[in-house]
Amino acid sequence: MKSAVLVALFGAVSITGFASAAQTAPAATQVPAPAAAASAKAPVQSAIRFEDATDKSGIEFTHSFGSAKLGSLLEGTGAGCVWFDYNNSGRPSLYVVSGRSLDDSMHPYPLKDKPNPPAHNHLYRNDGNGHFTDVTEQSGLDPDMYSIAVTAADYDNDGYEDLLVTGYGKVVLYHNDGNGHFTDVSEKAGIKVNGWAISSTWLDYDKDGCADLFVGRYVKFDPKYRAFYAADNYPGPLDYAGQTNMLFHNNCDGTFTDVTEKSGIGAYVGRTMGVTAADFDNDGWDDIYVANDRTENFLFHNKHDGTFEEIANETGTAFGQNGEATSSMGPVAADFEGRGVLDLWVTDGSYNRFLRNIGAPESGSPVAPPDSARAGFEDVGAANGISQTDAQYVSWGSGVYDFDNDGQLDILVFHGGLIHLIPQEHTLFRGLGSGKFQDVSRESGSVLSDRTVARGACFADYENNGKVDAYVVNLGAEGKLLHNVSTGTGHWIEVKLVGTKSNRDGIGARVEVMAGGRRWTAERVASLGYLSENDGRLHFGLGAAATIDKLIVHWPSGREQAIGNVTVDRVLTVEEPK
Repeated sequence: MKSAVLVALFGAVSITGFASAAQTAPAATQVPAPAAAASAKAPVQSAIRFEDATDKSGIEFTHSFGSAKLGSLLEGTGAGCVWFDYNNSGRPSLYVVSGRSLDDSMHPYPLKDKPNPPAHNHLYRNDGNGHFTDVTEQSGLDPDMYSIAVTAADYDNDGYEDLLVTGYGKVVLYHNDGNGHFTDVSEKAGIKVNGWAISSTWLDYDKDGCADLFVGRYVKFDPKYRAFYAADNYPGPLDYAGQTNMLFHNNCDGTFTDVTEKSGIGAYVGRTMGVTAADFDNDGWDDIYVANDRTENFLFHNKHDGTFEEIANETGTAFGQNGEATSSMGPVAADFEGRGVLDLWVTDGSYNRFLRNIGAPESGSPVAPPDSARAGFEDVGAANGISQTDAQYVSWGSGVYDFDNDGQLDILVFHGGLIHLIPQEHTLFRGLGSGKFQDVSRESGSVLSDRTVARGACFADYENNGKVDAYVVNLGAEGKLLHNVSTGTGHWIEVKLVGTKSNRDGIGARVEVMAGGRRWTAERVASLGYLSENDGRLHFGLGAAATIDKLIVHWPSGREQAIGNVTVDRVLTVEEPK
């Protein structure tokens, strides 16, 4: 079989065999990687390493919290970023959001001379050679708002990625016009959110083929509240009332309906920081995990009828190991042990949480017994050593990827002062398998030892060479692009999903990769981590495996698609069979 032609056999329930190239048209395409990556030999011992590529990349972004001195919860929350292929070039571009100066009454320490033009969000087009061009002006992606977070999805299934920008007092839904320009369609689409919107995510919770929108909200911020001791700097999250989150159902016609109360989401008040949606119980329906600040976390279990039930307390995901309400920041769902189930990694203001999923079947089947959702999670962060190492820091943005492609997931965590601009170094844990990790922070490049006040971070293989890179937003300072220059790396595959009956992005699809006697599982998820979203392509490090025996996609529509004898070291596009 020629490597350029891959074959899919699909059915409503299961896969039984493979067809030949002569029997069926190709359902997947491959983008060749650079020659060096394609000819990589099986690794003996890899070494993860990052370098600072900010200057040579052309990305010149400095975050603003809008005042002369950090002085409020709004200013200290920071901002995030997203990698997304807005122009369908095959290369992820970068969008970064920023705060800005508001009315003087909003800031305890207002700027005497406000910048002109004011600080704003930026879109950097990936030029394909490690360089980026600022195309913000022609893109229209410069909202007049104090921006906090961003998430991307093709909500109208027209083949172009759209953007949702959230912030204080405003949420903007941008429609991608397909020509490099975006249009604010918030009012037309029916997206109206009051208060302080923060991390949000997309999911097709009713599996009708259109991505729905979950909007997280933080607290009822009062800018005039100044009752604090100078040494404490400013009031924290518990000094303000919590907020409810919101859920918008996609009507599949470019508009949305607010179903917050109908769905059951509106019954719960929290202080949302990060949110992600994934199928945690392997029942084929995406659930929603909400990381709250100093408040118990939420796990909204999808009941398959348009409603959700909150089950965090009974599943071990609401509190810390000692029953404390944690300062949770950014959640990431990933299958750390190759068991076919999604665990949870959650950054925190003190002890980061590694929540091992003990509820879904070991087989990795997308169909689980009815009670599996409540079997829950166990926090093993102390056992694997990660919690103790990171307890000295305040952890924010993080990414779970196989950075050296040795077949094991690694964890990169960015840190920074909580209420003071205290710079901190960053940590990298190399996966050893079986949920164990090795701290390789100080030998993985000086850029990880450069102290910054980090907040949101997003991840992508921006050069299409199989090595996942990162961008981190630093509070009130220049952001940094971390280029992955790891050596001795293994083989890899990146999977771009294109839904037809399912939503166009394939959000909610489960992908299984079998190679070299092992299996890897990942789900196409929108938002991951803190205030940010990563490249939508699923990345798998394969170690020494030079061929993939079978790749299976479980689409949200219920269809299953299998591809055999897949050539590695490629970006693979898989379209759902029509």
